[in-house]
Amino acid sequence: MKAWWIRPAEGTLVLEPRETSTPGPKAGELLVRVRAAALNRGEFIAQRGLHTGTDARPAGQECAGEIAKLGEGVTGFAIGGRVMGRARGAYAEYAVMDAREAMPAPSRLSWEEAAGVPLVSLVSYDMLYPGGELQPGEWLLITGASAGVGVASLAMAKALGAKVIGTSGSAAKLERLKALGLDVPVQTRGAGFHDAAMAATGGKGVDLVVNNVGGSVFAECVRTLAYQGRLATVGYVDGVMKSEIDIEALHSKRLKLFGVSNKLRTAAQRAETVRGFVRDVLQAIADGRIKPLVDRVFALSDLPAAKAYMESDAHVGKIAVRID
Repeated sequence: MKAWWIRPAEGTLVLEPRETSTPGPKAGELLVRVRAAALNRGEFIAQRGLHTGTDARPAGQECAGEIAKLGEGVTGFAIGGRVMGRARGAYAEYAVMDAREAMPAPSRLSWEEAAGVPLVSLVSYDMLYPGGELQPGEWLLITGASAGVGVASLAMAKALGAKVIGTSGSAAKLERLKALGLDVPVQTRGAGFHDAAMAATGGKGVDLVVNNVGGSVFAECVRTLAYQGRLATVGYVDGVMKSEIDIEALHSKRLKLFGVSNKLRTAAQRAETVRGFVRDVLQAIADGRIKPLVDRVFALSDLPAAKAYMESDAHVGKIAVRID
């Protein structure tokens, strides 16, 4: 089958097309005929990303498609069923999913929309629900709101009944986000959002921050939090990995600071998040209250061009590749 692999080379990561054998599902797994896969920035960050070794590996982390084969012991799924989920080696004609992380792909979604749901939506769910405990009427601030996680967090927060402030350096991107329900757009690259957030919240501050940017905005995120505010750190596109912490604010405002990543989680822990997402959010996607946003679709053979487009930072939402 056709597949893409990724390998480190001189401080960067290189994509390689390969002809490989079709994998077989082990016990507890599904073999999926991939119809579309989505790109994730973290996979392509050399050294600090998801690939810190020296060997090549199958590329791609999430996809949507039809079940081609069931591994031993798998129940609740049927051959031909539409599924979406995390899948190692997703940029290929076939990929294997852990059945515990596979989810039904709603019929109203295109394959590309379904492929873009699993990772960003599960990360956003982790931040907004069990981590951030976002409530209707509360204020959410998203730094770097046009990224995949930012758009998913915006859509999920609006479905919850929260109010959202979002930052971006692009006025055009903010206009697109306003059409998706963004309440307060703030045009800034990096920091510079504190005053606008305080004005929007009547001086109270925001209840939850989703920090997609990294260490360069961390201190301002803390300063912008309300009493008992929560700060979720999920990205570091600025490459700044350290920041000062205002201990007085942390103490006096009883703040909660936490990180969200699946890198070190066990399969059982990831499966628990999937179950919560299916219970709390999937129906809103199925009935259209939450609609995944796909910015652009490439052919599988054009994966390097899709990667370059992602690295240009021109997109809003997800980028997908179609496997015909």
